[in-house]
Amino acid sequence: MNKYLTVTAINRYLKHKLDTDENLFNVYLKGEISNLKMHSTGHIYFSIKDENSKINAIMFNSSAKKLNFVPVDGDQVLVEGRITVYESGGSYQIYVADMKKDGIGNLYLAFELLKKNLAKEGLFDPNHKKKIPKYPSKIGVITAKEGAAVKDIISTIKRRYPICDVILFPSLVQGSGAYKSIIEAIDLAETYDLDVLIIGRGGGSIEDLWPFNEEALARRIYDCKIPTISAVGHEIDYTIADFVADMRAPTPTGAAEMAVPNLSDLINYLANLKVRINEAINAKINYQKLYLDSIKNSFILKNPMIIFEQKKQKLDILIEKLNNLLINNVNNAKHRLEIIKNNHFLTDPKIYTKEKKLLLNNIIDRLELLNPLNSLKRGFSLTYKNDKLIKDINDVEVNDILLIKMDNGHVFAKVEGKDNYEK
Repeated sequence: MNKYLTVTAINRYLKHKLDTDENLFNVYLKGEISNLKMHSTGHIYFSIKDENSKINAIMFNSSAKKLNFVPVDGDQVLVEGRITVYESGGSYQIYVADMKKDGIGNLYLAFELLKKNLAKEGLFDPNHKKKIPKYPSKIGVITAKEGAAVKDIISTIKRRYPICDVILFPSLVQGSGAYKSIIEAIDLAETYDLDVLIIGRGGGSIEDLWPFNEEALARRIYDCKIPTISAVGHEIDYTIADFVADMRAPTPTGAAEMAVPNLSDLINYLANLKVRINEAINAKINYQKLYLDSIKNSFILKNPMIIFEQKKQKLDILIEKLNNLLINNVNNAKHRLEIIKNNHFLTDPKIYTKEKKLLLNNIIDRLELLNPLNSLKRGFSLTYKNDKLIKDINDVEVNDILLIKMDNGHVFAKVEGKDNYEK
């Protein structure tokens, strides 16, 4: 008999096949949204179609929250997701993890390329970023003159830190020439004595926010001498200006909160400091009082003569040591004097002279023995050539004139010949 399968079994089998196919783990599709339904849970159910086909799609709430636009039927989109089978319905569908409007893909590519290049150059280096001062006195704001962003920034600063001045530098924040307008506003802001500069605008599509992705603006923000806070769009929006600025705020309101402290918190902090300072001063005074009391009640102050008694006793000991030292020095000097006085040189100087004379005669006798002239008296002679003593037959040649020195005179001789012989 044929083995019949249940519908559940075949759907489960197909689901397993699709779920284990690596080619379907991460699929990129483009098409038109149709049959879109926003569920109360935040999930989005829709279809993606082209001229000939369609596929069911679902985007769960966790992914839908990241969208920077509100999808509607007819939108051309680029989606990324995983293909699987909806087992109960027996249909295959795509679970969408990310979705963008088609037609802006080139902008994203340009954004990523510029981001990569500027990062290589070091424009995003944290070591270059300036610190935002804690207590600014003057803040500049570059944004559109009319709009929610400027109102939110100014109202937040005035509410949190009313002692701070806010200077608005109106600028275009949307359109092809907006980035040039922002650069001109930065140039103007640098002529003011500002502590912080906020640059931003409210939310919008990637096309709306694109001026803040222009390379020229990024380099101008990098070179800006004023600490800058970038506040472009909503929390999910990121622009090149966010990466190059000294600080990035999720929203314009967030930028205002980062730029200034809360005055009420500051007042409370100062009040706490005042309490702590008073407590520290009182503690110091009490400690010094206790220390003063300990000095007043000290044994030495109550019995001051004890100090002098101890010092006097110590002085007596030192005087005794000094006397003993002087006596020992005097005795040693006397002993050395007695030794000198009893020396036979002083008691009988003739004996000393006789000893020295005998020693001198011995030295003279020894020198006489070593005197080469005494050898001449015994018949020896010394032969010289050119005032140089001849020690070797090879030092003379035939016909050389030699000087022969004897005990009672010298003679000159001419070499007629020479004969070498073994010693």
